[in-house]
Amino acid sequence: MRVFKFLATVTFITYFSLLYVYQQTEIFRLGYAGQRRNVQVEELLDKNALLRYNISRQASLVQIGDRISELADFQMPDSCRLVRLAPASREGEILEQGFARQETLLSRIFGIKRQAEANTLKPR
Repeated sequence: MRVFKFLATVTFITYFSLLYVYQQTEIFRLGYAGQRRNVQVEELLDKNALLRYNISRQASLVQIGDRISELADFQMPDSCRLVRLAPASREGEILEQGFARQETLLSRIFGIKRQAEANTLKPR
């Protein structure tokens, strides 16, 4: 009978010890979850303040893009790259300057060529 009481007491103490440990881990888990939510709330409040500021200043990306497209001769091609068109009057001047320049053997060897090289980015 004493062995039965001893085992019952040990089982009872073990059960309450495990319950206490579970309770403490839940307290820590809920504390970390609360901290994460507070950080998310702060981030959302910052975004909200920024968006309200942009609305009041009318400085959204769409409105900035509309202003740029109205004021300058930019076009958006299908590949989503911003391209500026050269004015028609300047093209004639550039072509005339190109034909007026004479190339010699020395200018071909030591001259720096005027050309633009661009690498395109592949869309992902």
